[in-house]
Amino acid sequence: MSDATLGAATPVTRCRGCGSDDLASVLDLGPQPACDHFPPADDPGPDPRWPLGLLLCGECALLQLDHDSPAPEEPLAVESATLQRHAVEVIDRLLDRLDLPKSWTYREFASHHGGSWTAALDAHGGVAVEGGAALVIDNQSIIHADDLEPELAQRVAALGDDGLLVIEFHHALRQLLDAQFDTVRHGHPLYFSLHSWSAACARHGLTVVDAWEEDVFGGCLVVVARRTEHAPAHPSGDVERILAAERAALATTPTGYESLAARARAATDGLRDLLEEEAAGRSVAAYGAGSKAVTFLNVAGIGADLVPLVADLSPGKQGRRLPGAHIRIVSPEELVAAAPDVVAVLTWDIAPEVVGSLRDRGLHARFVVPLPTLTDVD
Repeated sequence: MSDATLGAATPVTRCRGCGSDDLASVLDLGPQPACDHFPPADDPGPDPRWPLGLLLCGECALLQLDHDSPAPEEPLAVESATLQRHAVEVIDRLLDRLDLPKSWTYREFASHHGGSWTAALDAHGGVAVEGGAALVIDNQSIIHADDLEPELAQRVAALGDDGLLVIEFHHALRQLLDAQFDTVRHGHPLYFSLHSWSAACARHGLTVVDAWEEDVFGGCLVVVARRTEHAPAHPSGDVERILAAERAALATTPTGYESLAARARAATDGLRDLLEEEAAGRSVAAYGAGSKAVTFLNVAGIGADLVPLVADLSPGKQGRRLPGAHIRIVSPEELVAAAPDVVAVLTWDIAPEVVGSLRDRGLHARFVVPLPTLTDVD
């Protein structure tokens, strides 16, 4: 891969949340292409790249991109069956834990990354409103904000007096513990821990009252907050449990991230070495042309010379190629027809769904995932 065009990017010098200048670099992935830029397959490039790394705020513990991102392009992804099922299940769990009246209202801030929970909310009797909502839902939305404060203020403004702000985000603790460096991408500036989200809520007059883990996307948190004057004296026991886990992992200090770069390199080297060994006598391919794949393959230096094609369910991506890696994107049907011996599942967080679907279509291959550890999927 010879792409070397560097796009203009402004370094971040103050926290995107609290505004502090106490920022420490905790991960540098080098110049990387935009994860939502999928050129036509016959476009020779080069593809522009921008600096990609993480900063940790010493004041509020917010993990964030170290440079401004390029302008986003039109989303081409489609929702997986796993994500659609999660929307139903998470609302069931949410409403089981909340004491809502028979008639309640909601305002959802959705995103292309997390899909929408509207259908599940409506199925439970929720009524969508613009303001004064009993529930304000942020479903993987605010994480895409360059500047946290005005976006959070907008969500707080939509709350009723005794309303609840509910957010789901990819948990920074899981990123750290499982070396999920491939979740770092342009267009996704904010990476929350419970510590940093609690601090953000406090700046806006809210107190976190409940939180729990979800398995989706490799490990997320759902966090419930309300106006401080209506909050109980103590949050749920899960809140302190999760905060304690973050402290134990040093997830709020630069020290906790000292081994992250080396663990990321071990993951990329491991997959590349496996594919090179397999490619010596067998055919290899990949599945998943999402943001994880763009980051992982470019950091790993894996290109079309090693992996000639990658399948993806999104029709909008098929016939295009992965930026930087120049790997042609095909449909799952084309992948099955190619009958590779080995398939690297880059959407490792939904590997059971992917592998089950491909096997049902008749593909009998060795399936491997690179993270959290390099392993075969049975």
